[in-house]
Order: sequence, then structure tokens, then C-alpha cells
Amino acid sequence: MRAIFVMIKCEMGQAYRVAREMADGIDALSEMHSTSGQYDLMGKFYLEPDQDIGLFVVETLQTVPGVKDTYTIQTFNAFSGAGA
Repeated sequence: MRAIFVMIKCEMGQAYRVAREMADGIDALSEMHSTSGQYDLMGKFYLEPDQDIGLFVVETLQTVPGVKDTYTIQTFNAFSGAGA
């Protein structure tokens, strides 16, 4: 599995509804956080190694009602502290 992070901009007043719909309906979602700044939400998704990131974002995330824009970050390695 590989992780991607997707920043999500929502229509006004829709961020919590979008977050709940994604949490309830997208199995690849690991975590969803509300954020401040340019984007309203940040989601961490785990995809299969051969899964197309672009298709996942366009067909799965951008089709959720209330999603206005997305910004995808592909990851390469994960690091954690000694206590994790």
C-alpha cells in the first residue's frame, strides 16, 4: 500500500458533510482532518501499488458533492519518532 495526501477545498459550509461522506464511503481513507488556510480538509488515503492516483482522485474524491478543488501530494517514505 502507498499513502497519498489530498488537500480538499469545499463549497462554503460543506466541509464537515464532505468529510463525513468520505469517512463513511471511501475504504481507502485512513484519516481526515479539518484544516485552516487555503484548503478545508486533508485526507490520508492508502492505495494499492498499481492503483492509478489520478483516476482515484478524479473519479472518487472530486465527484463527492461539495468538493470544489483538490491538491494531491504523493509520498515516498514514512518516518516516525523513537516512541512511535
